[in-house]
Amino acid sequence: MTRIIADISISLDGFVTGPDPGPDNGLGTGGEALHTWAFSEDPDDRRILREATARSGAVVLGRRLFDVVDGPNGWDDTSGYGAGEVGKPSFVVVTSSPPKSVRLTGLDWTFVTSGLPDAVTAARERAEAASSDSGKDLDVVLMGGGATIGSAFAAGLVDALTLHLAPVVLGAGTPLFTGGAPRTLVQRGVTVTSTVTHLTYDVLR
Repeated sequence: MTRIIADISISLDGFVTGPDPGPDNGLGTGGEALHTWAFSEDPDDRRILREATARSGAVVLGRRLFDVVDGPNGWDDTSGYGAGEVGKPSFVVVTSSPPKSVRLTGLDWTFVTSGLPDAVTAARERAEAASSDSGKDLDVVLMGGGATIGSAFAAGLVDALTLHLAPVVLGAGTPLFTGGAPRTLVQRGVTVTSTVTHLTYDVLR
């Protein structure tokens, strides 16, 4: 069964970027510390990254994050979602209008202009098709940015939440949670590595 999994790195004070994020400074000032674990040689960090990308049948991201990863300082053949780990999933971007051009033409991009729920539905269809083709259960991964995940969480679209809690206090930046209805979480896993604490929860609706 395809699940919708929100997966994001976060600081101890609840931010998913540092201050002043933008196209040329995607993680904001000091925000690189949030993703130290993704480049770590710690075997548990490597395993968690490998397992997360291997389960991805489709990935949802917001337009601001797309502009960062597709920008001149964004992803390339050696960096990006699951680089060097698995085959590349489909990517679904929530946006008010599609971009005029895409630099990363080697990836499967779909631009949804009718809102986040429709983007999640489109991603689920792609993940289910990929599951059928591969014979494996694959999920939809919400990779960000923070506003996209926060909105999906508030709207009750998220089945599971994975947080990579970095040992850093950023002081300001993009918060993950900014309101919405209360949600009950069931903790399913905790893995402490040399760089981060990986937390997994099921989200009860």
